[in-house]
Amino acid sequence: MHERILIVGASIAGLTVAHWLGRYGFRPTVVERAASLRTGGNGVDLREGAVEVAERMGVMAGARAARTDVRGMRFVDAADRTIGRVPIGEPGSVELMRGDLVDLLHRAGGRGTEYVFGDGVRDLTQDDSGVTVGFEHAPDRRFDLVIGADGLHSTVRALAFGPHGDFVRHRDHYFAFADTGVPAGENRWVTMHNPPGKMVGVYRSGNHAQAKACFIFRSPRLTYDHRDLAEHRRLLAGAFAAETSWRIPELLAEALADPELYFDALSQVHMESWSSGRVALVGDAAWCASPASGAGAELAVVGGYRLAGELAAAGGDHRTAFARYHDGHRALVDGRQRIGPNLRLMVPRTARGRWLRDAAARLPLLRAASAAERWARPRTPSLPDYLPAR
Repeated sequence: MHERILIVGASIAGLTVAHWLGRYGFRPTVVERAASLRTGGNGVDLREGAVEVAERMGVMAGARAARTDVRGMRFVDAADRTIGRVPIGEPGSVELMRGDLVDLLHRAGGRGTEYVFGDGVRDLTQDDSGVTVGFEHAPDRRFDLVIGADGLHSTVRALAFGPHGDFVRHRDHYFAFADTGVPAGENRWVTMHNPPGKMVGVYRSGNHAQAKACFIFRSPRLTYDHRDLAEHRRLLAGAFAAETSWRIPELLAEALADPELYFDALSQVHMESWSSGRVALVGDAAWCASPASGAGAELAVVGGYRLAGELAAAGGDHRTAFARYHDGHRALVDGRQRIGPNLRLMVPRTARGRWLRDAAARLPLLRAASAAERWARPRTPSLPDYLPAR
């Protein structure tokens, strides 16, 4: 049984797989580049299979208590007049802030899990008996298996599978989130204003005092360092500095001053396999569906549960477990990566496109189309019960 398992990334996926590995008797170690848990981010959805897994982990009551209570999207013109509304959410699902979910998963823990913050992986060397891991700061260590849960820009994926560009597909947009104190937007709604090809919004949860500003803009692929906050600010300012309608100047100024500003490309990860020898990927590192899918947390929680469960069911035989994990989770991933009309709804490309969206938003048609898309979305396959957890 391969007991010593390194998980790279204290993310939703990483914390979920650590919890289940610990309960099944493995000895997981979680290494996270940040100095502490990353508790920022916007709202994320637990739905269908993810709700079932969260119930089994004992965190669903906390998730319901922390839910955002956001009703939907509200589109406004430059004078802040409501153009239309589209309800979001679906029965049985729970939206909560990403940071709240990360905190719940971390507190749920995994029996015997070791956490190492402020370090990252430098290199991986596999052989017949394990993986030698070189860390950026700590001495090299040996593990039986390595799981990469380190997100869209995964170091583990680059080391074990190949260059970033082989797997990441740019979806023609960039996005940013930041805290805001600008008194804009309606409580329990995501208020959006659209210059052509762009979106600026305010996300106000019914249960959280801190509002979030959000920005999206269309662009071909840009060349920049994804860890360089100064470059993030430069790119965001370049996209929105000329926009003066609605509350954009105020929201932009606050976002550029926020030390926790989050900026990234709207991208997807497509891979034929999520494992290579003794290394497997989970979460955005393996299949990022992009924020436009609204499925990141769902896929991460279900994927983490399946990966740990298959390792337990196979007695630690990684070849068998990794193949079953891939086969069991692939259909759900493929379905969630089909984004549908979400981007066109949130970010019309032209002024005419915005006019058509706004006209539709005044009618029941858009609400019906949104409900039909949710109904047609592939359902989570039935989740197996693995070995009894300890």
